[in-house]
Amino acid sequence: MTASPPFWETTALADMTRSEWESLCDGCGRCCLHKLRDDDTEELYYTSVACRLLNTKTCQCENYPNRHRKVQDCVTLTPDMIDTLDWLPPDCAYRRLAEGRGLPAWHPLISGTPETVISAGASAAGRCISERRAGALEDYIVTWPGQPAATE
Repeated sequence: MTASPPFWETTALADMTRSEWESLCDGCGRCCLHKLRDDDTEELYYTSVACRLLNTKTCQCENYPNRHRKVQDCVTLTPDMIDTLDWLPPDCAYRRLAEGRGLPAWHPLISGTPETVISAGASAAGRCISERRAGALEDYIVTWPGQPAATE
């Protein structure tokens, strides 16, 4: 008997259930890092400074259900906004699927474990600092959040 293809290969982003949509997030935490944009050039700069709700060791939001009440500018991704967000990591599942690419081998839906996100170098776990401890964001500019993970 042939196995059915996984939902992300057969269902458009806009048609996914909430559960399917949420499961696409690999938990890397890179979208929860602060970004800076140059007012003159519009150039985007990533920082290693995380939202105060992000656990910097696990990259899990410590208050996901109530995050919008705690962090007013927290973004809730929707299918229609994916193409407009230039700051999503290049290997973000939402971005990859919107671009017609599949999920990377390290994605938990493929590997069966969230640990592969860390071992592939896709996670911000252990590589970021909470905004509660950081100083000026300009002092924490890095390039890795905007780079693909080391392994596909």
